[in-house]
Amino acid sequence: MAFDFGSVLGVHSVALRLHGERTKLIASNLANQNTPGYQAMDLDFKEALAATAAGSNGTTDFFEDFDGGAARGFRRPNLPSKDGNTVELGVEQAAFSQNANDFQTSLSFINLKISGLMHAIRGEV
Repeated sequence: MAFDFGSVLGVHSVALRLHGERTKLIASNLANQNTPGYQAMDLDFKEALAATAAGSNGTTDFFEDFDGGAARGFRRPNLPSKDGNTVELGVEQAAFSQNANDFQTSLSFINLKISGLMHAIRGEV
């Protein structure tokens, strides 16, 4: 009997990948904070998760080619700069921190699921 971890772990395995993609975008924004004309990008997590769920049909192949698509977009600055750069340090740091917390939450759920599976395999109650 084949065992599919994707079905056991549910949405959290996909969420970890999406949070990883978002981390890359935010890190790129932070790295280009002083680059004139750089446009800050972000990933709409809810939209990306919905697109991943709709396109995967129970397989993980969809995410292998995921490029953000419609879920990826430019961030609008609160205070535009004269050089056209839309990266705002405080906004990016807050987004990075929130994304890291969300990643850790999904990772904790996965750890609990795996721990429960280990207890079931061992026959523990």
